[in-house]
Amino acid sequence: MHAFSSDDVIEKLHLNSRQRPLVYHPDYNVSAFGIEHFHPFDSSKWKRVIDFLKEWELITDEAIIEPTLPTFEELKRVHDRKYLKSVRNPIKAAQIVEVGFVGCLPPCVIESKLLHPLRMQAGGSVLAANLALKYGWSINVGGGFHHASRRFLKLLLIYPGMVIIIIILKQTGSTGGGFCFYADITMAIRDLFDRKMITNAIVVDLDAHQGNGHARDFADDEHVFVFDVFNPYVYPHDREARQFINKAVHVDRHTKDTSYLSQLRKQLTKCLSDHEFDFILFNAGTDCLYGDPLGAMNLSPQCIIARDELVFNLAKLRGIPICMLTSGGYQKNNALLIAESIENLHMKKLINLNGSHTFQ
Repeated sequence: MHAFSSDDVIEKLHLNSRQRPLVYHPDYNVSAFGIEHFHPFDSSKWKRVIDFLKEWELITDEAIIEPTLPTFEELKRVHDRKYLKSVRNPIKAAQIVEVGFVGCLPPCVIESKLLHPLRMQAGGSVLAANLALKYGWSINVGGGFHHASRRFLKLLLIYPGMVIIIIILKQTGSTGGGFCFYADITMAIRDLFDRKMITNAIVVDLDAHQGNGHARDFADDEHVFVFDVFNPYVYPHDREARQFINKAVHVDRHTKDTSYLSQLRKQLTKCLSDHEFDFILFNAGTDCLYGDPLGAMNLSPQCIIARDELVFNLAKLRGIPICMLTSGGYQKNNALLIAESIENLHMKKLINLNGSHTFQ
């Protein structure tokens, strides 16, 4: 299989003295047809994160790396042609975003106002992963579509008699859900493997929801370890995909800050000690913040900032490149929280927004 990265992506890896491995494009934002009034979703969250960072004089426009929009041919390396065409169908798109009125929109509007921004974010994840390998860290202020899958694996149990159980993984086509159209986590990691840049990767998924998409995609890949801390009582309720998670940690609305951070530190430290990884894909959803209507958890902003610091610190201590995606978060204050977390990472010298590109 050919690598996903285009020549343009490779060229963007060479940063000048003013640039940082911080990936964003103005086209990330889904601000059309009033979708924010029909879904608990801040459709301009990504722009607002960047605006906060610029307001605090942590970055300038020159520091930001803009991704290139993936082509149809590039997306076919992850998703099948039938699926890529189907998402332009209004009914299919409405099912994935869980907003009924989207089914009444013409395909041209869905393509330009919904799919285009999300494809751009997926391209940002691929670029950010490559940047992380070169500079030690990167952040895509977007992406993290962990419910989309390049293939849908069904687990079939066959009982020939009562003695032997035969397990078969049946592969079907690509799938999406929960506002996730493109499997950017799979795209980013597969690209690094295809170009022989890494040998073992770990997905650290701390979004409130189970990352069933990438879990299915890497179900039979011994070189990708899936570490997922999630609330099992909310969407997607994918019990089948849970069998493909290498280390699952269940949390819920009763989980307190101290317990969450203690479990995360203990379990992630053990995973990083027991295995050798040369890349961390950190899916840093903020829908575990208290008050989130979809995450149904009660963590404080301070806990989530400490969570991100913990993951970056473990990566730095072990010298493992880390790529962070912002993923879910469905309140107006999520943008501020993400920006504050990025600021904290900078203040703690875990990233550097105005000095050296690399880990200090």
